[in-house]
Amino acid sequence: MYGKAFAPEYQGALTSLSVNSSLDDVLAAGIEQLRTAERAGRHAEAARSGLAVAEAQRRLGRIADADLAWKASYRAARRAEDTAGRAWALWSGGTLARQRGEFALARRLLGLAAELGERGGDVVVRGYSLAGLAETGRIQGDYEAVGRLHEQLLAEARRRGEARHTVWALSGIAQMHRNTGSYDTAFAMFEEAARIAADADDRRGHAWALRGLADLASVRDGDTERALALLSEAESTCRAMNLSSALAYNHKMRGNVLYRAGRYAEARELYEEALAEFRAMSEPRGEALARLGLAKSLARLGRDRAETAAELDDLARVLERTGLRHAREMVARAQEEFGVRAEFGVRAEAVR
Repeated sequence: MYGKAFAPEYQGALTSLSVNSSLDDVLAAGIEQLRTAERAGRHAEAARSGLAVAEAQRRLGRIADADLAWKASYRAARRAEDTAGRAWALWSGGTLARQRGEFALARRLLGLAAELGERGGDVVVRGYSLAGLAETGRIQGDYEAVGRLHEQLLAEARRRGEARHTVWALSGIAQMHRNTGSYDTAFAMFEEAARIAADADDRRGHAWALRGLADLASVRDGDTERALALLSEAESTCRAMNLSSALAYNHKMRGNVLYRAGRYAEARELYEEALAEFRAMSEPRGEALARLGLAKSLARLGRDRAETAAELDDLARVLERTGLRHAREMVARAQEEFGVRAEFGVRAEAVR
């Protein structure tokens, strides 16, 4: 049995904020409380309010501001000798590093956050930090290494009845199943995640689960209209909460659905929109995936073969450098799809 979803990153004077609060509202409230705490010399409260500011800035795609905010939160927690507060700030910094494609830094910060969370007796930040490590490995395509950790975190979340963390773990495991071809298992897990999120009023988690279901409705069932309807439902949530990153990934997925349906001109427009959104928020993984979709769409629309080959080869180099293994495999498959020679790295048969 799961209770209502809550946002443990909204702390101190901000605990009344909902998991579904608009990020603009979170940011405004966080800045107000942060300034009040700083004027009063209340370092622990400044650290907790600053955490909400950092997370709102990150999710709004304001990377430089988020970077300043989590570091300030860490310094305030250190002055207050608040070990758990330091852990939360490091969790925010590690999550931001992953969003920026700085995976080695993300693992370092999240590992430290998990260690400090355990030392400070905060089981929630420890769990969030371990989840961040698991997600970092999953995004890089290292499924064997992090699959067991995902399962462990899912079991812990179920045991404690934490809806939001259960939804996260289910969606992560489902994504790995989808990427390895176990579509039925993935669909069932996304369905469960969507159901739990809806019952717990976790709108963000619900939107991500709907995106997963839309992907599978398209790739498994060939049901383009069902997929687009699910994405439209998710997009309304993204816009209401101003979830910039989730909205960009929604647009990228809409491009995927249209591409699979042979609607290449429409797909191109969505990929172009998503690419601009990802670049605005310095999201390298999303940018690479949108570039890939755009390159494939343009190729289908008659782009010069040499230009397609050069674009895919550059993408392969970028993804190899950043360590995004699954996305690198996608590029290799695109090179095979369009019969262009891979100037860099290995061909699709070697990376599947």
